[in-house]
Amino acid sequence: METYYSPKEVSEKLKLNIRTIYKWIKEGRLQAVKLGDVWRISQSEINRLLGKK
Repeated sequence: METYYSPKEVSEKLKLNIRTIYKWIKEGRLQAVKLGDVWRISQSEINRLLGKK
């Protein structure tokens, strides 16, 4: 089962500013799903961003 994280959780995991995460989502660099008014980012997408398999 896939795990999903909020942009805040991703910013903390990757040690990046949360604005960077939202910017990457807007640019299409980071794929995210919007559920209502909340963004969610999958673990597999984080792995893809980091170049992991």
